[in-house]
Amino acid sequence: MSVPIPTTDGWRNIELKAPREWRDHPGQYRSRVAFAAAHVVADPRGENVPGAPAVIDWESTLAFRRELFRYGLGVAEAMDTAQRNMGLDWPAVQQLVSRSAAQAAEFGARIASGAGTDHLPEAASLAEVTNGYLEQVAFVESTGSQVIVMASRQLARAARSADDYRAVYDAILSQVSAPVILHWLGEAFDPKLAGYWGSADVAAATDTFVELVGAHASKIDGVKVSLLSAEHEVGLRARLPHGVRMYTGDDFNYPELIRGDEARHSDALLGAFAAIAPAASAALSALDDGDLARYDAEMAPTLELSRHIFERPTFYYKTGIAFLSWLNGYQPGFTMVGGLQSARGIVHLSKLFALANDAQLLADPELAARRLRVLLESAGVVR
Repeated sequence: MSVPIPTTDGWRNIELKAPREWRDHPGQYRSRVAFAAAHVVADPRGENVPGAPAVIDWESTLAFRRELFRYGLGVAEAMDTAQRNMGLDWPAVQQLVSRSAAQAAEFGARIASGAGTDHLPEAASLAEVTNGYLEQVAFVESTGSQVIVMASRQLARAARSADDYRAVYDAILSQVSAPVILHWLGEAFDPKLAGYWGSADVAAATDTFVELVGAHASKIDGVKVSLLSAEHEVGLRARLPHGVRMYTGDDFNYPELIRGDEARHSDALLGAFAAIAPAASAALSALDDGDLARYDAEMAPTLELSRHIFERPTFYYKTGIAFLSWLNGYQPGFTMVGGLQSARGIVHLSKLFALANDAQLLADPELAARRLRVLLESAGVVR
């Protein structure tokens, strides 16, 4: 079956590939810890417009997480992929974490959930930021989920030095009840986090970060770094204390970082894994078997797709993940909290369809083609 898709200067035809029979992997992996950062499905009947409270399709949102469990992936919940600071308000976050943590416990799956300060958007002092963090950490812990300490826009605004960051994180880490994951989210994902850790110089910021991790290593399971620099990640993971994991957040270079080298490797906490879950599962299974050639072969077709989803402006990558979820029949419509479905254009989404087809990540290619056609026609893009 040939499907015409629009390009910037015309049309091109692509041939639909037959769907691949991906193998389930109901258990976790032996060689790597792997989380997929999952999106939320908006209720298509809800007033999910910019500035309005989020209205979630809970059935589809939780079903998508069960699909991730099916492939042996843990869920990184209520992260930037779920539109934290881009439409997902605190009441919806609380419901999301509670429901998702309960489901993870039912399925024996791993879950870690974001705690930040976004419920206090006007917080101006370090004390307010610290108390906001502690409130969200306590809530996440109460659900039974592991905590991911997210980067805070409010802290980035209030802090005046690296010492201010240290003071806030010292207070948080001294009170957590179990080891957490620290998340360093780069400004490509959120421009309001520029200069995090007290410096616009990445090397200086990294020194502060390493000092913090070293001082609290027993309270830190791992760190997730989303700076989109493989060189920086390799250098940083070599400096981490023994027992502290590096969870790659590099959606441009994850195959090589997870593969690792003779000394160290990265584990995974990736938004990309929500888009490529079956292929990621096949690759991680190969790693468990010690088959590096098969790992490389399984990962290779996914990389161009991921880089396209996360192309600049990178913070709109959530639109691509929701679009692929809709193409694959995991949600009833292509609508997002805050109206974010409008954040990527028709040509971008059409290319995403083609790359997912190349990677055999369309579960039902004919359904996906029909849905793409509906989208094109509704946008007035007809041949």
